[in-house]
Amino acid sequence: MTSFPLQIVTPDGLFYDGPAEKVRVRTIAGDVCILARHLDYATALGMGEAAITIDGKVRRAACIGGMMAVTNGEVKLVATTFEWAENIDVQRAERAKAHAEKTLSTAQLDNQQILLAQAKLKRALVRLNITR
Repeated sequence: MTSFPLQIVTPDGLFYDGPAEKVRVRTIAGDVCILARHLDYATALGMGEAAITIDGKVRRAACIGGMMAVTNGEVKLVATTFEWAENIDVQRAERAKAHAEKTLSTAQLDNQQILLAQAKLKRALVRLNITR
C-alpha cells in the first residue's frame, strides 16, 4: 500500500512524524479515512478512536478533539489528546469514569457542570473502549 507523510501533534509537542498508509479518525461529522493521494481536505476532530496504519500494522489510539488537514498529499493531525492504546492508563480511565458518573448523579448541577461531567465521561469511555 502506498504511504504518505503523517505528522501528529499534541499540546505536548510532536507525537509522530513519519510515513503512514491509512489514517481513520472520528471527525465532528463522523468517521473519515485518508489514503495516499487524498484531495486537500480539512476537518475538526471529534472524540473517538483513531486507527493509523504504519508499515502494514494498524495502531489504535484515543483521539480527542483538534483538527486534521490534508495538504499536497501530506496529513497533519493536531489533536488535543492523542494516546496509543498500549499507553492508556486503564485504572486512571476507570477512576475518571466513576468520578464522572458520580458527579452526574448529583441533583444540584448547573448546565455547565453537566456538560463538563458528560465530556469527562465520554473521554473516559473512549479511552476504555480503545483498550478493549
